[in-house]
Amino acid sequence: METDAATVVKQTAAVLVVDDERTLRFTLQESLAEEGYRVETAANGAEALEQVERGDFQLVLLDQKLPDANGIDLLRKMKAKRPDLQVVIMTAYGKLENAFEAAQAGCFGYVAKPFELDHIKLILSRALDLTRATNEVARLKQTERRRSGSTLIVGGSPRMGKIFETMRKVAATGSSTVLLQGETGVGKELLARELHDLGPRRDAPFIEVNCSSFPEHLLEAELFGHDKFAFTDAKRMKRGVLELANGGTLFLDEIGEMNVGLQSRLLRALEQKRFRRVMGEVDITVDVRIVAATNRDLRALVDQGKFREDLFFRLDVIRVSVPPLRDRVDDIPALIDHFVGHFNRELGKSVKGPDDEALELLLAYRWPGNVRELRNVIERAILLESDEWILTAHLPIEIVSAGGSAPKVLETRLTTDAGDLTLAKAEQIAIEMALAKAAGNKTRAADALGISRQTLRTKLKEYRIDSLGGHDA
Repeated sequence: METDAATVVKQTAAVLVVDDERTLRFTLQESLAEEGYRVETAANGAEALEQVERGDFQLVLLDQKLPDANGIDLLRKMKAKRPDLQVVIMTAYGKLENAFEAAQAGCFGYVAKPFELDHIKLILSRALDLTRATNEVARLKQTERRRSGSTLIVGGSPRMGKIFETMRKVAATGSSTVLLQGETGVGKELLARELHDLGPRRDAPFIEVNCSSFPEHLLEAELFGHDKFAFTDAKRMKRGVLELANGGTLFLDEIGEMNVGLQSRLLRALEQKRFRRVMGEVDITVDVRIVAATNRDLRALVDQGKFREDLFFRLDVIRVSVPPLRDRVDDIPALIDHFVGHFNRELGKSVKGPDDEALELLLAYRWPGNVRELRNVIERAILLESDEWILTAHLPIEIVSAGGSAPKVLETRLTTDAGDLTLAKAEQIAIEMALAKAAGNKTRAADALGISRQTLRTKLKEYRIDSLGGHDA
């Protein structure tokens, strides 16, 4: 007798039965449904492919010979659309024709007609076990990759400690909507992933969409999907991220950039837990946890009429404000150690970390790009330099300039690199020195260099020099 846990797993597994014999389809549907599977059927290849595109199946029972398709050809098309599908071929020929070809195409196995229903159930159970094992390995690898590069569990400032404790409590609920607020680069995406991994939805998908990355009409299709021919170039149906994230977590980054009209449709979908694809005619029901993030003040956007108040309240169930790095300086040494270790392993280096002078500058810097900027600075220093320690000379000019050390550092760099200094490199260093001495003022820097402001701007672009947040006057 099966355990309750096994029955629950089967209830979440969907099977597609593909056969042109109506009686067989009905028998398999009834029998497998009694076992707890969700079962759909198709009578031909075209219908089967459409079902695979529209449904979230884990298992397929596929007849080898169909009126409009060869089983192995259909198998290839299904695996091309859904590589994670486990497909079992049913054959009336005693053994599977071209068995090696079928195995190469990704067939899990085959059964010969006529067959015992218990035999079918056993094979499907084994196929489902393989799917679960594969998904678990992928999840563990993904979690390990996340943690190897994660910065959220690093450091112990009181503010971050309170955030971690809140996230652990919220993760356990599995359903409450979360709104993450904070500047760009503070780690909102990593926090959303951590929330997903800690909760009961951890085995289901985590899908992210950046709302600022799509034009309005494309964002609607990205969220809700679209049916075939919804647009001029829409030659096939597309499932949206709301549908793909079913059972898991959908992370809506930069939610404040979403158009007000689309906000209305999103609100209805969240409240009703169902929606239709663009130009679709069928309601799709989903169970998704929403985590939204923004670097903008949504309340101010509401007051300006740029964000719906009802959607704001729908998202603002659990609000977590992630502080900028400049407000948690105590975490910087631990973050540096974390990144140094991470990039040493990744790049095959053995850098010990910043020396005292470099660390002092790193602690004094305001970090407008937050944790992401710190990570990039450490990666660049370890990647490009070969010293045992990260020195002041290895840091970007904006960091040393903020600490008042830019002219000295650049002069040292000019002397150190003299042996293999090119004219272009000397020009780049001269521009950096002029900008540093002028505190980022481009007009004064250009005057000191004896060139026009336009020429200076051209050189800044050419050498990809950060102008220290510079200004023209």
